[in-house]
Amino acid sequence: MKPQLLVPAAIFLLASSAASVADNYLPSSRSVGAPAGFIDACAHYGWLCSNAGPTRGADSSQLTLLKQVNARVNSSVRPVDDLSGTGLSESWSLPTDGTGDCEDYALLKYKRLVEAGFDHGNLALSVVLDKRGNNHVVLVARMESGDVVLDSLAGSVKPWNRTGYTFVAHQGFQKKSQWKVSVAGPRARQLLKREAASGARR
Repeated sequence: MKPQLLVPAAIFLLASSAASVADNYLPSSRSVGAPAGFIDACAHYGWLCSNAGPTRGADSSQLTLLKQVNARVNSSVRPVDDLSGTGLSESWSLPTDGTGDCEDYALLKYKRLVEAGFDHGNLALSVVLDKRGNNHVVLVARMESGDVVLDSLAGSVKPWNRTGYTFVAHQGFQKKSQWKVSVAGPRARQLLKREAASGARR
């Protein structure tokens, strides 16, 4: 997928001080425009963008539920890119026909967890760069011990800083229609330099 997420260089630079991969919780900085596909999904799925109150993070007993939902969705959905599946370059929607792109997996996991009683204030979608530097979307779950990731490309649920991904921006945990800059992970420094250079040329 290719989420349309535009982050000004100045915002990347402001985020850099908080982007330590040693942190258990995903860094969060300034607000940024949401991906276009997310905005459409937000209008279609009320549960995705209803605001949440402050939470402390889920306790460890709910980790089993996260693992179950991650495994079940990954095994029940066949990966198909947006253009092949919907004819659109970007479409965030539930995989009702059993096929979908990475963001569709994440949406279904979000919905299944909320239906199972997981606090939606502890869930957020996130745009990342995968290990090859490609755009990818995952679901982040906030635990008392830190943030973990449910991923269409991984059978296990891992702490965000053990995925090997570079986190670019994520949905707000409380203000669900808003997105926040992350910029953390192996490619963060490279990304910051690239964005700074791009801003200097403008």
